[in-house]
Amino acid sequence: MRTQSTAIAVGLLLLPLTGCSSDEPKTAASATTAPRADASSAPSAPKYLAFGQAIEVNIPTDNSAAKTTVLGYQQGGYTTRTSADQEFNTKGYVWATVEIKVCATKGTVRTSRYPWVLAYADGTRIEPSGVTYGDFPKPEYPYDAKVKAGDCVRGKTVFPVPGNQRPERIVYTTELLPTPAEWAVPAK
Repeated sequence: MRTQSTAIAVGLLLLPLTGCSSDEPKTAASATTAPRADASSAPSAPKYLAFGQAIEVNIPTDNSAAKTTVLGYQQGGYTTRTSADQEFNTKGYVWATVEIKVCATKGTVRTSRYPWVLAYADGTRIEPSGVTYGDFPKPEYPYDAKVKAGDCVRGKTVFPVPGNQRPERIVYTTELLPTPAEWAVPAK
């Protein structure tokens, strides 16, 4: 096995990565992913991270670092006072959650739910819901939080998804990422 290093800017960890404009220069951070299968075993098929497999992110501009991972995915089965269909004027949509965990290992990092998206085999991408209700699954992942070295933040981010389809992967991306980190969503 080998360790693959990838240039990665952590939108989860930097507030400007949530789509807000900033006068600060854009910089890339580095990340190291856990070992992946040898590329020669399936050269045309991309390999994705498994739930619980963390990426280590170093942000040199802030002299900070963190580990981040996806812990799980659940689709449907939530009883909420407002359905995904009611909220977004759709038919056949349900709420789904992605459980995320970020631990600061150096300095202070900022977290955000907006660099996370669900990717489907047909190319569809779904962003997290901008709404939140008191009856959404707990704990909720924060919209914006500061996490100091030695502390972690963990919670569920809610997505409105088509009830008859399942995403292929959970993608951690931002405008600054040259290569997104991707976790495979198991079939049920």
